[in-house]
Parts: sequence; C-alpha cells; structure tokens
Amino acid sequence: MPRDPRFDILFQPVRIGPVTARNRFYQVPHCTGMGWMRPRMLAEMRGVKAEGGWGVVNTEYCSIHPASDDQLHVSATLWDDTDIRNHRLMTDRVHEHGALAGAELWFGGSRSANLGTRLVSMDVADRPNAVGHPFQSRAMDREDIRNLRRWHRNAALRAREAGFDIVYVYATHGYLLAHFLDPETNTRTDEYGGSLTNRTRLVRELIADTKEAVGDRCAVAVRFAADAEAGEDGRPIPGERQEMFALMAEMPDLWDINIADYSLEMGASRFVREGALEPYLRWVKGATTKPVVTVGRFTSPDTMARWVKAGLTDLIGAARPSIADPFLPRKVEEGRVEDIRECIGCNVCYSGDSLALPIRCTQNPTMGEEWRRGWHPERIAPCGSDAQVLVVGAGPAGLEAARALGARGYRVALAEATRVLGGRVVREAALPGMREYIRVRDWREGQIAKMPNVEVYRESRLTADDVRSFGAGHVAIATGARWRRDLFTGKRFGPVAAPGTTVLTPDDIMDGRLPQGPAVVYDADGYYMGGVIAERLRQAGLEVTLVTPDDRVSPWAVHTGEGWRVPGHLMAQGIAILTAHELRWFDGAEVTLACVHSGRETALAAAGLVLVGQRAPVDDLYAALRYAPDGSHAPLPFTLARIGDCEAPAIIAAATYAGHLYARQLDAPVDIDLPMPHDRTDVGPRGEGAK
Repeated sequence: MPRDPRFDILFQPVRIGPVTARNRFYQVPHCTGMGWMRPRMLAEMRGVKAEGGWGVVNTEYCSIHPASDDQLHVSATLWDDTDIRNHRLMTDRVHEHGALAGAELWFGGSRSANLGTRLVSMDVADRPNAVGHPFQSRAMDREDIRNLRRWHRNAALRAREAGFDIVYVYATHGYLLAHFLDPETNTRTDEYGGSLTNRTRLVRELIADTKEAVGDRCAVAVRFAADAEAGEDGRPIPGERQEMFALMAEMPDLWDINIADYSLEMGASRFVREGALEPYLRWVKGATTKPVVTVGRFTSPDTMARWVKAGLTDLIGAARPSIADPFLPRKVEEGRVEDIRECIGCNVCYSGDSLALPIRCTQNPTMGEEWRRGWHPERIAPCGSDAQVLVVGAGPAGLEAARALGARGYRVALAEATRVLGGRVVREAALPGMREYIRVRDWREGQIAKMPNVEVYRESRLTADDVRSFGAGHVAIATGARWRRDLFTGKRFGPVAAPGTTVLTPDDIMDGRLPQGPAVVYDADGYYMGGVIAERLRQAGLEVTLVTPDDRVSPWAVHTGEGWRVPGHLMAQGIAILTAHELRWFDGAEVTLACVHSGRETALAAAGLVLVGQRAPVDDLYAALRYAPDGSHAPLPFTLARIGDCEAPAIIAAATYAGHLYARQLDAPVDIDLPMPHDRTDVGPRGEGAK
C-alpha cells in the first residue's frame, strides 16, 4: 500500500551539521545490557533497526575512560583501540542500511562507583555515590578537568574512527555534566562554579573540543534537560534552564531534549501515557535554529506527525518503540500502520540494563536474539514439513506460537477454551493502569486474522481424547497457570488458613469476586500484581493494607522503573503499606504477620486475604497426553510440547518468547547441549609455552 500522505512529513530528510538523516525517525541512545560485553549481539540488534527504517541509530551510554565505570550495569566503552573495532561492527551494520550511527559519550561522576576498574570517582564536588554504594567521589581540580576534556576528545576521535556520524556531549540524567550545570550540586568557587556562565563553562568547552576534533565529519549533539527539577507531572519547573540553554543554543548541531524526572520520561504505561513530555518541550524549538529531538514513547504516527507540525520537535526520538518494532518506520512508509507492533510500556526492556542482561521485549521476542539465535523480527524460515500444528490455549504463548507458525507457512489450529483470545493478558489488562498490555493480544490476533492457514477455534476446551483424535502432527499445550492459595515458605508450599477459610487470589479478583470488608493483600510475588490488585480493591471502596515480606513494595518493579512510582501511587490511593512482614496465618477475621527481621508477631483485622504468591501450571492436559498410567512417556503419533506458563509460570515476556521459540524450533535440529552461540571474549588456543 502507498504511504498515507499525512505522514509524508516524517520522511523528510533532516540536516544535522555535516550529516543528513534520511528521515525523522531517530533511535535515541538507550541501554541494552550488551555494551562492551556483547558487541556482536549489539551490532546485529542495532543493524536490524537501521534495516527497519530508522534514520539514526545510537549506542547506549558510552564511557570515555575507565574512571567512568558503571558496573554492575553494562555500558559501551571507547577506552582504547579494541573498542574502535567493536563499535565498527555496529556502524558497518547501520551504514549498510543507509542510517546514521551515533555515539553517546558519557562520564558518570558520582553515579559511578567504578567497582570494576577500582579508580576513584570524581565529580564537581566531593559527593556520596548517587546509587547507594559505600564509595564517595572526590572534587575535581583544574588538572582533573583538563584530563576530562582530553579523555572526551580522545573518545570523540575514536568514535569518528569507528565510523560514527554523530557524537554526543551528555549533560543530563544526573551524571557529571548535569552536576556542573546544577546550582544546587555545583558548589565550586572557581571559574567552573557560581554564575550561570561559569557553570556552563565545562559543557561549552566540551562542545567546542568535540567540534574541533571531529566536527568536520561528525555532527555534535548535546543531551540536555528542559526543566530544572522534578515536580508534578505535566507542570514543568523551568528554573534557569532557558537562560542556560540560551548560552549554548547555537553551539551543537543537534539538541536531544529530555526532562529532570526520569520516572516520567521513562515512565511505565501504568503511570505515563504517550507524549507525556509535551508541556516541557514547548519553549525549546523557539530558542534555537538547530534541530531538536525528544522522546515520548511514540507509537502512533499521527502523534509523531502532530509533534513535528506543531514545532515541538524535528526528529521523533524513540527507544522503547524501536525495541517493540524495529521496523516501525518502514511499516509507516509502506502504508502498513496496522502491522506496527506497539510498545506496551511494560519496561521489561529496561530490566535488561538493570540486571546486566541482554535486552528483551514483551511484544518483540526477537529483541536481543538477532545475533545469538539469528532471529529477525520480520523474517522467519519456511515450514519444514506439511504437518498440521495444534496449539491448545490462546494466551500470550499460544497466540505467539500460532502467529509465528502461521508466518512459517504451517497449517495451524488454535483452540481456546473461552470465547475471548488473550488468556492472562485480557484479564490483567482490565486491572488499574494495565490497559496497554492488551496490545499483546490485539497485535497477534490482528496478524493471525490475515493468515488463511491459521484456524481459530473459540469455546473449544479439549480433552486428551480430543487432542489424540485431532490428527495433528505437532501439539503445543499453552494452557497457562493459576494463582495458588497456598504459599511457598522457602522449602515447600504450605497452607495459610484452615480448611474452609476463604483465601482469595488475583484470579478471584479478576473474576469479580472481592472481599466483603477490610482486606489484606499479601504480595510475595514482588512485581506489579500485588500493587494493581490492591488498587483494584481500593477502587471498590475497601480498606486495603498491602503487606510484603520484602523491604520495599514491588521490589522487582525497580528493574522496570515502575518501582520508583509504586509506593507513592499506592499511598495516594489511601492504601496502607507494611513491609518486611511475613504471612503466618489467616483465621477469617485476622491476619497474623511476623517481622522478617525480629520474628515479632502482629495481627491485622481483615475480612479478606488476597494471596499474591506463586502460580501453578495448568498442565493436566499435557500430563494426560505425556504420561502413561505407570508414569512412563506414552507413545504418541505427534510431537508434544508445553510452552509458556503451562511449563513454568513467569512474566508475559517469557510467555511470548516461549511461543516464538517453539515456532522457530519446530522441525529444526536443536542441540540441547549447546543451544546457542555465546558472544564472549575468545582468547584462542593456548600458545606455545603458555601456562
């Protein structure tokens, strides 16, 4: 189909200093959990984005020197010539598809404890480590500043040699340069502190140094916050940012604008909608003649075009939307907007950086697997036989398996016990703040509807005899899991109430069965479910206390960025919070708890207990097919697998991945002893005389 003319503006080239972006789609710097550690995986992933139509593809934050070491997190590095070779893998892949490649040069200051390199951290002043490590930074003197400028210049030269087209000066997000700019953190009394001119001096020097070093061939970008401090969402606190910007407005070739509140800029969809930065950007374009890029978790081409036409930005910055669909620009260009795999804002991608693991995505199971498994988001190997595949269960794993199998050309039958496809996704998307999760179902259902080789059977609860008589050559059981009414106590599962005492689970709440009075939600899961269940009960008018054995609410949600907002959000709803307490017993009127540190017991009056603990696989159909009465494997005329929560309950991203993995590996040889290559340093064979 031809491109919708409403979106023509998005495909106009944009001049950025000495280089030109082919369109307005700009993948901003974003973390991957790959960096210096996994350069081949990184290069292939970025290259796929360039193939998908992004005009500019950037690195993650890229350390300029070992004195800026963010381990346990995995940054990119430009410390020496080996880094040049590693980055060349990426720039070659990006240039192969006609995109520009950008490098975000970074120095962490007091946010980096330098745990790996063991060099002393330094910052604008002596400061404690910003993320809680028991290390402090020392105040930089003039020699340190001269060294920093040299390190930055050397890194810029390495970036140019590595083939980058855009080189950043990174002056935001609470790192070193942001501290020089901030009147609260910059307490210096020399020429780098005090007045606005002095506080911007180092940033201005670095811009000039970088332009002098590489500006003949590379554009110089500056990442800068449009407001001074975090406040109420949508109400900027500008401080002196506009005056500060005016001193530098025409110096770089590009302004990459973000805001002070990272929990809003990077906000999960539970709390933040598309385009949330609009109120913060309104002044920027009028203050410079240089192009501007910003982010907003843009998934709608209409929103993108509106922002450009309204003069809010020149380039559409994206991290998460480019992860969920690396081919988003191409789909807009080809008039296939309905095929865009929209980001759901779960921020599972961000957890890769938090946990120092390769990036992954709920919507796009190929993300991070481009090199390691050879997966491509838009291409998949044709089927290996003409056998029919029966997928039982249309939750996230079953839907993704059916879709990907259909794309391979298999004849697929998808059987769902209920009328509605989507499984847990549909139920969870109806909970407070979770509505964008329905995109997991909607995209897959829409793609399957286009496939004549995929038949969907709704309201079709199958028995083992039904499956045996169906005649399929391959069977995948994707029947999900249910929340348990008992609790794992460290060694085994045990009861939390006497027989006959009602204990509710999230499944009950999602089915509309609520407690009849004050309720305790006991969250031993640690992700989002405990919080959203508590919020659902509070919306129903119940008094709610959220209890967790952890020292904070929703501890795993810290990895996705949700954790920054969850406690305050729940408190604002009137939900009481009690941390570091284990559930001992519920007698129908009172919940007995014990402090995890002291063992001291306490009691809470409650008419209802909602247990958010663990889940049990719904695998009875699989077991009935797999095992003979004596426990041995039953002979079957078809291959049999269980996938997703039916195999091992986990997050939705694990379910879509499991479905995709099943579809990719069907009829393909799999070496279970070496299931994938590893992107790691290979020192080669031991040389003669080596010991």
